[in-house]
Amino acid sequence: MTAVVAMLTYRRPEDLRVAVPAFLAATAHDGAELLVVDNDPDASARAWVEACTGPRVRYVHEPRPGIAAGRNRALDECPDADLLVFVDDDERPEPGWWDALTACHRASGATGVVGAVVSEFVREPEPWVTAGRFFARRRLPTGTVVDVAATNNLLLDVAAVRRLGVRFDERFGLSGGSDTLFTRDLVRRGGRLVWCDEAVVVDRVPADRMTPGWVLRRARRSGNSASRAELVLARDAGERAAVRARYLARGALRVVGGAVRVAAGVLRRDPVLRLVGRRTVERGRGMVTGALGHVVVEYARTTGGPDAGADPEPARTAGADGGAATFTAPDQLRAAPERTRR
Repeated sequence: MTAVVAMLTYRRPEDLRVAVPAFLAATAHDGAELLVVDNDPDASARAWVEACTGPRVRYVHEPRPGIAAGRNRALDECPDADLLVFVDDDERPEPGWWDALTACHRASGATGVVGAVVSEFVREPEPWVTAGRFFARRRLPTGTVVDVAATNNLLLDVAAVRRLGVRFDERFGLSGGSDTLFTRDLVRRGGRLVWCDEAVVVDRVPADRMTPGWVLRRARRSGNSASRAELVLARDAGERAAVRARYLARGALRVVGGAVRVAAGVLRRDPVLRLVGRRTVERGRGMVTGALGHVVVEYARTTGGPDAGADPEPARTAGADGGAATFTAPDQLRAAPERTRR
């Protein structure tokens, strides 16, 4: 069995310095190759990655902007591999991650195996972060069949993916959501995704994400990309109309339900409940705007230096005419009182 672990990166040198040796060590006994796909037009990661000793690290430069272009480049770079595993450059594998992931694939024969991601904060989070579980991620029993996955801990059977003819849609490159569309399309074409709860990677949450503004922007983008992905998957005009109507209704219900929570939070003087409600409202707004053909651009590029993150700017909403208007959200929220720290 030949395997490639693909790590996409964009101006995160400090993360790479930890992630590369960690994933190399985790896969050493199987000899998996670590492929670093640098999506920075300036190829800022080249010198450091190419200086890594050993034959198991390979660097490629993908200058086309957008995470979808980087993911497709990873697919193109492993034509002879049996397995391709996507991870992020700000993650670290837990002990047993690789063995659990590959064993689950052997046992299930699935097209893809989805591993668990656990958030770890770079500093002690404020009480509202943990009280609202804003960075909690799903955990499922191993073997559970799922119909959608992210690419932050995803094993793919390369031959099956090529047979099904699935690629990442580069129209989603700067908005995010190309992994949602990819995995949904994979399942629709007959692929099968299973969950492996023992294959754990740790995602390091930086301080600049531990803000209400980031939580709300991510919620809006997630709703937006979900509805857009379903529209792309629709087979004809009739199905697209049905998808659009469904997401308009679902989004509106979320907006109303979230507004009720916000009101309840105001009455109870509970800032966490207010933020939970606002997050629900923003996800609903994202669904509605996506259904109407608007795009929330999460990974807007900047001209920052080599230490700039992959998604440093606020999300932007682009209309069908190509125009864009910045979506901003308040970042001010008092710490939750003791009674709300549930």
